[in-house]
Amino acid sequence: MNPDMHGLLLAYATYVVAAGSPGPSNMRIMATAMTRGRRSALALAAGVMTGSLFWGLMAATGLSALLAQWAGAMSTLKLVCGVYLLYLGFKAGRAALTPDPAGPAAGPAAPPDTTATLYRLGLVMHLTNAKAVLGWIALMTLGLGPSANWTTVAAILAGCALLGAMIFAGYAIVFSSAPMVRTYRRARRWIEGALAGFFTLAGVQLLASRS
Repeated sequence: MNPDMHGLLLAYATYVVAAGSPGPSNMRIMATAMTRGRRSALALAAGVMTGSLFWGLMAATGLSALLAQWAGAMSTLKLVCGVYLLYLGFKAGRAALTPDPAGPAAGPAAPPDTTATLYRLGLVMHLTNAKAVLGWIALMTLGLGPSANWTTVAAILAGCALLGAMIFAGYAIVFSSAPMVRTYRRARRWIEGALAGFFTLAGVQLLASRS
């Protein structure tokens, strides 16, 4: 059985727009790339991609649709995600208020996060992203037309996995380049301040949407 090509193209286009647009996960990948380098950002991106595929599988099997209809579960998910975003906003705000070290006398640098830690951070960020649940449900609804079959589902998941890897890894690679790193060093406190505002606003909006 051949997949529904119209549904596939619609699903791919929807995923590219959703995954590529600025959001908590992409903003954190960018910041990690500029502050910790390409390897760390790629580890974070891998965690985000894993979380995205998890919700994709849930949507494909219909479980996330059931979750979306259960108001209590969605409310809890939004609460967890909102609080987590506020925490990220607090951390970014504290970093923005911290002056740049004057030199070696400023003390030793904090030990870098391990690859596993950054992977888990990306995974948790996306697993607690309530919008990802609804986004995948919408994507599957658009992609699975009347003539869709199981090969269409598999093609949607495989294609979105490839597109997601390109998008998230692309952010990690581009924003870890030398010009981006130099830009970050010159405007670190402004960038961290912008991140703090973004995460705080996103968290407040998500918590407000529970009502």
